[in-house]
Amino acid sequence: MPKSKPGGRKYPKKAGEMVEREVHEMKRGQLKSGKSGKKVTNPKQAIAIGLSEARRKGAKVPSKKK
Repeated sequence: MPKSKPGGRKYPKKAGEMVEREVHEMKRGQLKSGKSGKKVTNPKQAIAIGLSEARRKGAKVPSKKK
């Protein structure tokens, strides 16, 4: 069984597109967080927002780590 290459896809295609869009918005300074509406500056938080939106839209995404 061949090993996957480092730098391979981490999330399914649709979820990856959502994450990419959210990170791009964060870099432009337009991504806001939840109820408070504060600007998101942490890339990990932008990824989490993208994944949660993908889950909401029904994309196949791994469940949250607990």
